[in-house]
Amino acid sequence: MRAPHWLALFGLILAAWAVLYMMSAPADLRAAGRLYGAEFWADFCTLTPDGAGFARMVAMWALMSAAMMAPTALPAFATYEDLARTGAETRFAALVGGYLAIWLGFSVFAAAAQMLLFGAGLIDPLGGSLSAALSAGLLALAGAYQFSPIKEACLSKCRAPLTFFMQHWDEGPLRNGLRLGAVCLGCCWALMLLGFVGGVMNIAFMGLATILMVLEKLPEIGRWLTRPLGVALLAAAAWIAVTGL
Repeated sequence: MRAPHWLALFGLILAAWAVLYMMSAPADLRAAGRLYGAEFWADFCTLTPDGAGFARMVAMWALMSAAMMAPTALPAFATYEDLARTGAETRFAALVGGYLAIWLGFSVFAAAAQMLLFGAGLIDPLGGSLSAALSAGLLALAGAYQFSPIKEACLSKCRAPLTFFMQHWDEGPLRNGLRLGAVCLGCCWALMLLGFVGGVMNIAFMGLATILMVLEKLPEIGRWLTRPLGVALLAAAAWIAVTGL
């Protein structure tokens, strides 16, 4: 993983996390760093109900997707790289590009959802839930999805990347990347939408969610995590529904 394309991928992930950190920095830190342009990030991550606000939200969700989802696909990317050593023709950039294109599409959907929720008064300008019903509903949806056959089918492919690539190799690297991104989206979309519960710009939530999604895709760990996580999410939904917190 010392080749230039790997370094570029790791650089992309680190840069995305760095930008997200700057966007989510507390107000006093932003104020202290105005001379270095930190106020720009405060403006960048605050939702406004117009076209410019929507574009900022798409960019923000795209950064979140790159920072949070690219690490979950590293085992699959490494497996694809190993296939090159067998003499198979590979194009790493096309694979990663196809994968990220799927998550860019998700970013457009998530940004539109954020605009609608903001317009309905259900979330604040930084994407945090203002509604116990919304929080409970999203937690219940994510918890129930942990037990769904679709989730299990998608996870089975993510946990066996060699089998996945062997089944679809003839489609080429770009379509393999698109397919891999779609499978990954099938695993993680509900957990990603919990950003509206934990706070879209909450760096601690993003870090925890990333760790959980990485572990869930590891064969020896993920099989013991998926259902207990679903139980925990459903319990959290019930707690919020009862207490209104």
